[in-house]
Amino acid sequence: METTQYLPQMYATFWALIPPVVAIVLALITKEVYSSLFIGIVIGGLFYSDFRFEMTMNHVFQDGLVGVLTDPYNMGILIFLVVLGILVCMMNKAGGSAAFGRWATKYIKSRAGAQLATILLGVLIFIDDYFNCLTVGSVMRPVTDKHQVSRAKLAYLIDATAAPVCIIAPISSWAAAVTGFVEGEDGFSVFIRAIPYNYYALLTIVAMVTIVLLKCDFGSMKVHEENALKGDLFTTPERPYGAGGDETQDEKGKVMYLILPIIVLIVCCVVGMIYTGGFFTGTGFVEAFSGCDASVGLMLGSFSALIIIIVYYMVTGALKFKESMECVPEGFKAMVPAIMILTFAWTLKAMTDSLGAKEYVAVLIGGASDSLLSLLPAIIFVVACLLAFATGTSWGTFGILIPIVVHTFSGTNETMMIISISACMAGAVCGDHCSPISDTTIMASAGAQCHHLNHVSTQLPYVVVVAAVSFVTYIIAGFAQNPVLPLSIGVVLMIGSLVGIKNLSQR
Repeated sequence: METTQYLPQMYATFWALIPPVVAIVLALITKEVYSSLFIGIVIGGLFYSDFRFEMTMNHVFQDGLVGVLTDPYNMGILIFLVVLGILVCMMNKAGGSAAFGRWATKYIKSRAGAQLATILLGVLIFIDDYFNCLTVGSVMRPVTDKHQVSRAKLAYLIDATAAPVCIIAPISSWAAAVTGFVEGEDGFSVFIRAIPYNYYALLTIVAMVTIVLLKCDFGSMKVHEENALKGDLFTTPERPYGAGGDETQDEKGKVMYLILPIIVLIVCCVVGMIYTGGFFTGTGFVEAFSGCDASVGLMLGSFSALIIIIVYYMVTGALKFKESMECVPEGFKAMVPAIMILTFAWTLKAMTDSLGAKEYVAVLIGGASDSLLSLLPAIIFVVACLLAFATGTSWGTFGILIPIVVHTFSGTNETMMIISISACMAGAVCGDHCSPISDTTIMASAGAQCHHLNHVSTQLPYVVVVAAVSFVTYIIAGFAQNPVLPLSIGVVLMIGSLVGIKNLSQR
């Protein structure tokens, strides 16, 4: 006897997008993220159960909270987060962060230099966005603090070098995710060919460097930066992320107590990721990276690094074993806010999935694919932005839109397929970049130890400007169908827009 799958009355309708929209609006209005996310989750449960109390409770807690916390991928990411929190605490306690700060002040002489160094480090650590956010934050926070760069600005620089860099890096967990969605094509080849068309990612890097060099701060970020110059790095009273342990204030700490653990962490995480892709059983390096399980790889790699670093600190006398163990609860405690927000964000995504948000968007895009062919990349970019913003997931947006694009263009117009896939990736990263419920946005707040909603509100105007220029660039790309001309125009528009905004803000 076949069992009929339950589908709510609101399945695959506009209402499927209402729970995340409510959560985002409430968070921006109330400045309180936990309750806002939970209200969005409850609304999703009510919509799913057709407003029946018992089914709502079961769906919210059993299918939602318990479901996401028992998901192996999610749990791997949470373990990775906790281990990183412990490592940061140990590096602080050993005096590595303080020593790096003293060393950096000899070579980094200005606020612009501190910010450019943050961007450079973010670009170099392109393996995974989670790893990028927390590593760059722990390394550069002492440096940017000394040069009076606001925590909101640091969070923006971390966030803007996380997903936007990973999505144009062939050897990254993001490349592996995208290639998995391109069915019937050589996924890795498609990813490589889409990089020159990924205008949002490329223009974000241009925008960051321009903002730093020309001091083009605007919106609420300008207030945060002005306050930082007066000594207040936070502007608002909230200090939600602990420092992960007190930094050693004496001169005994060494730069190697920070640098070597970071190198060990990177190497172990790379080895962990290619291990899950079968590298040690004969699979090639690129293929292993493309087929890796980022969650398991990062978890295994970070835990291996933790053991090595504990031994290293004991041998060098930087920390006794007991002192390292004292960092375990402290590091966990520092990551509790990020873990809570991530758990609620994942649960909210589970609610929208159960309401058929993917199916609703698929119907919308499918209906628009036959007409306005040259404008389709720009349309896909906007839809991907909105979907990723509302759901807080760029990978989920890839999974919805890329198969539709491949189905539409495969075998007919290969260049247009590449442009449209790139527009999908760019839009997904853009929406994810500015969404308050995005895990990458949450990680950037944790890495910078910045109040989460301060990061969201200060970053949003910057993202909107880059998104607007990217939208125009995709319109041009749809007609030109080559990467160079649209990108050249986009770079000119990007720099010109920022200079114009700077001039207007000074009046």
